[in-house]
Amino acid sequence: MANNGLQETLLKKQYHENCPGCVVDEMKERQEGVPIKKLLTMGTIVLSAGRALTSFSLSLVASSALPIASLYPFLYFMIRDFHIAKREEDINFYAGYVGASYMLGRTLTSIFWGVVADRYGRKPVIFTGVIAIFVFNTLFGLSLNFWMAIGTRFLLGALNGLLGPMKAYASEICHHKYQAVALSSISASWAIGLITGPALGGFLAQPAEKYPATFSPNSIFGRFPYFLPCLCISLFALIGAICCFWLPETLHMHPCNSSPSESYDALEAALPKFNWKTETKDGRETASAKSLLKNWPLMSSIIVYCIFSLHDMAYSEICSLWAESPRKFGGLSYSTQSVGEILTITGCGLLVFQLFLYPFVEKMLGPINIARISGILSIPLLTSYPYIAMLSGIALAVVLNCAILLKSVLSEQHQRGAANGIAMTAMSLFKAVGPAGGGAILSWAQKRQHAAFFPGVHLVFFILNVIEAIGVLMTFKPFLADWSQYESQN
Repeated sequence: MANNGLQETLLKKQYHENCPGCVVDEMKERQEGVPIKKLLTMGTIVLSAGRALTSFSLSLVASSALPIASLYPFLYFMIRDFHIAKREEDINFYAGYVGASYMLGRTLTSIFWGVVADRYGRKPVIFTGVIAIFVFNTLFGLSLNFWMAIGTRFLLGALNGLLGPMKAYASEICHHKYQAVALSSISASWAIGLITGPALGGFLAQPAEKYPATFSPNSIFGRFPYFLPCLCISLFALIGAICCFWLPETLHMHPCNSSPSESYDALEAALPKFNWKTETKDGRETASAKSLLKNWPLMSSIIVYCIFSLHDMAYSEICSLWAESPRKFGGLSYSTQSVGEILTITGCGLLVFQLFLYPFVEKMLGPINIARISGILSIPLLTSYPYIAMLSGIALAVVLNCAILLKSVLSEQHQRGAANGIAMTAMSLFKAVGPAGGGAILSWAQKRQHAAFFPGVHLVFFILNVIEAIGVLMTFKPFLADWSQYESQN
């Protein structure tokens, strides 16, 4: 009863004229159902940036995922065509740095964009991020050399501060009853990006070679063979930017502005929670950086997520580069189209699993047990990859598709959990290390085909398994402390 009275008191708040946040709050009070149009717009943004909300919101989320997912099918061939690698085995080394540059840029600026979003509004940050995708993803497709590719990807990541503001916007635009639905729409848009991104990169890269009747070798698409998929994504991002004009601002802009804490409380209410607040001697709760760092259950969980993020990003980079590497180096000699087909099928399977199977599995086992089981099953699966390369024809296609789909499903379970500023910044850093380290290790391994200890790509997948095993061990006590208390709160 006391809680109900407090809730009613909080709901009866004062609205200020000319405050966009108050206008949205009033709209939410009259809202019936989920604001589909706004969420679809956010979805477009997430897809074009590499993550979505009602009809406008979901399109924005889509804009965020595509530049990441579309890169994997053609990155190997792009680096090859830059002629920066002195040896064929060195292509993967340089490719890793292109993959890492985006995440490095995002790591350095994610906190800055969060501060800007809380001070000046969500809408300016979202609009800036989508425009950055339009400009720098287009320039990436027109890259003349390796360093231009590195620079444009870095700037694309640095100016793309969409993830935090999008999640805050998702929680603020919907009535509290529908916040979980709004936030889950972000994950759904990201999954759609994992399907459409590889398809665009795989089928539209090198169009003059694949479709000579339509694209002349002397045309811009012949001279810049990786421009077409980037252009399509950039045009989609432009649509997302136009949609931004119809998105209402949700930040409160009046003297009694309490929106940052309100929005973060709303976001936390819809996400898995850790007991990250501490009490002072007078009974007040605080959430200072010092108290967060001293909270071992929280910090241990963040470290575990970082280890799994490192593994998953390294695997994503290695898998595509390995598939496109020549057979003589232990690869599969796949084309951009073949890799695009595999990753698209994987994305479809992953989306089906997330929508229809994961909720039941999570209810039976709980998130931490799923992470443990997924990590343990990944180890023998990754060990089999070098032997899969010995197959050919239909057998290779069927086994490889099944293996990559299963590995993607298992990896996805590592990414479920609390999302806060410290965790997202740390994971972005580890995600930047993953592609660079993965590319370097793959390049090194391909130079030691006849070594006595883990020859060739056997070494690559062994190192991935070591990282996975470390992550699994860290999910147990005493490292991951008080997880049972966390599960009892949910």
